[in-house]
Amino acid sequence: MRILYFARIRQIVGRAQDEIEMPAGVQTVSDLIDFLAAGDEGCAAAFADRRTLRAAVNKSHVQLDASIVGAVEVAFFPPVTGG
Repeated sequence: MRILYFARIRQIVGRAQDEIEMPAGVQTVSDLIDFLAAGDEGCAAAFADRRTLRAAVNKSHVQLDASIVGAVEVAFFPPVTGG
């Protein structure tokens, strides 16, 4: 699965993307956040406040409890505002 990081999340993590093999038991965006944060200090810092975290699965915005089963791509980014 491809994991993409944007804006402030990208800066904190220190890279634009990861390619990972999805471990058993990781079923939702929230599970993925837990998995990534447990294995990487940058991800742990970037995902520390989930209130300021948004996600997209296969380019569709989703809630953090959304399923990622069968997904090809998950993207993380801060809230987006218009102007």
